[in-house]
Amino acid sequence: MTKNSFYILLLISMFFTSCIPVKDLTYLQDKNSSSEQNSINAVQLKPYRLQVNDVLSVSIKAIDPKFVSIFNTTDSNTGGKSESGLYFDGFTVDDHGNIRMPILGEINVIGYTLEEVRINIEKKLLEEYFKSDANIFVTVKLAGFRYTINGEVGSTGTKTLFQERVNVMEAIANSGDITTVGNRKAVTIIRQTPTGVQMNDIDLTDVNVMKSPYYNLQPNDYIYVKPLKQKSWGTGETGIQSIGTVITLLSLATTVYLLIRN
Repeated sequence: MTKNSFYILLLISMFFTSCIPVKDLTYLQDKNSSSEQNSINAVQLKPYRLQVNDVLSVSIKAIDPKFVSIFNTTDSNTGGKSESGLYFDGFTVDDHGNIRMPILGEINVIGYTLEEVRINIEKKLLEEYFKSDANIFVTVKLAGFRYTINGEVGSTGTKTLFQERVNVMEAIANSGDITTVGNRKAVTIIRQTPTGVQMNDIDLTDVNVMKSPYYNLQPNDYIYVKPLKQKSWGTGETGIQSIGTVITLLSLATTVYLLIRN
């Protein structure tokens, strides 16, 4: 094999092994051979059950606001509150699974859904403090949907979205998207459950990921996006970058060859 043939072969091989294919960068691809568009039925969502360190926002209303003002730590209109405001004014689930409310005292909420907590608080108010004609209206929500994301994304850290449900695509979009060298085929979801920690990888390039129970996040989930091999190789994320790297290597190899020959 001549020197020129060797260089050409090296150039072609490095070009095809270092570039990141478009299929590795595209989300939710239909990888079935059928040309017909398939409908995706998402997994039936189970109600979230509260855990330690969750922060709740509890609002109690009545026909006469004076009747319930003592039960509310702040103004019930929390629509414009900041994340820090909701955190400090909310009710944090302690290590024993309780929240501590004015007058009502400690209420156990660990393992309950938000709807079950609402019913329990409303029942306690009607049994001990009010009559049914007071028209008590109780609202219980999480003080923001919190998750943590790390790895190959635009913005890492703990994020809070003020909505009841968040899927992994929304969480990633809120974090600046996955970088070019992030592995979309193996995004790790780490989830704390009452029975222990669960960890699972999901493929965001496959449309069937929406059937996964990990596609829809739960509060306090941890998302980790691994890097592709191209990042550790350092040969370039695009074809142009790869060609530039190969040209540099070829120039170096030529220089070394001429020095040795002379």
